[in-house]
Amino acid sequence: MGDSRRRVTLPEDSSTSSSAEKGKLENKKAKDSEALYYIQTAVADHIFPRISVATSAKEAWSILQKEYQGSAKVRIIKLQTLRRDFENMKMKDSETIDEYYTKLRELVNQLKSYGEDIPEKRVVEKLLISVTEKYDPIVTTIEETKDITTLTVTELVGSLEAYEKRRSRREENSLENAFQSKLNMRSQNSNRKEEKFKSTMEDKKKQNMRPCRIVKEQTILRRIVTFEENHNVEIARGSDTWKKIVGSKEIIKLTA
Repeated sequence: MGDSRRRVTLPEDSSTSSSAEKGKLENKKAKDSEALYYIQTAVADHIFPRISVATSAKEAWSILQKEYQGSAKVRIIKLQTLRRDFENMKMKDSETIDEYYTKLRELVNQLKSYGEDIPEKRVVEKLLISVTEKYDPIVTTIEETKDITTLTVTELVGSLEAYEKRRSRREENSLENAFQSKLNMRSQNSNRKEEKFKSTMEDKKKQNMRPCRIVKEQTILRRIVTFEENHNVEIARGSDTWKKIVGSKEIIKLTA
């Protein structure tokens, strides 16, 4: 943006001024030009055209103040809204201390830009009462062991973040142990199922073998009975009784 933006109106008749007055005037103009330059280079490109016609730092600042802060009534309304937001702000369960404090700090800066005085003690108290329940142990410890009136925001945030990291590590270890325990349980269940399957297969194998053994035993028994019957017939044929009835056709038919 450069020095071309510096627009300072010179007195129309500077010849009547004394050398001392001219020196003071030149010094004042130089400071005003420098201030205007800083304002012009600090604003974004899309905002610069709004203050490009300003010839002094005061004029440029007034343009910005009216546009972004509005009238006194608008500023009061905006300030009331910011105060309400500050009082109602609470940390979410999904937020970290860093994320929540960043939001709170931005809100505090907005309040200060509208002229609200926010002492550090008030920010400390707000943090202590607005963090989630999982920070209750460290909050209680801080309230019991430290002087809240002299505790800085930096110290408080550091303590909360340290507690947050320790708690996170413990949760990670607990999850890891739970996962390992679950894997062990699955392995044990798998072994039980495998043993049960083997036992079932062995039972089925035994059941399949039993009918074969019964059939084999029945066959052997039948052969023994048949052998004994034939043996008895041979004995009968050799006896006197057989010889007496050998002529009977019916007996012959029966024994044929």
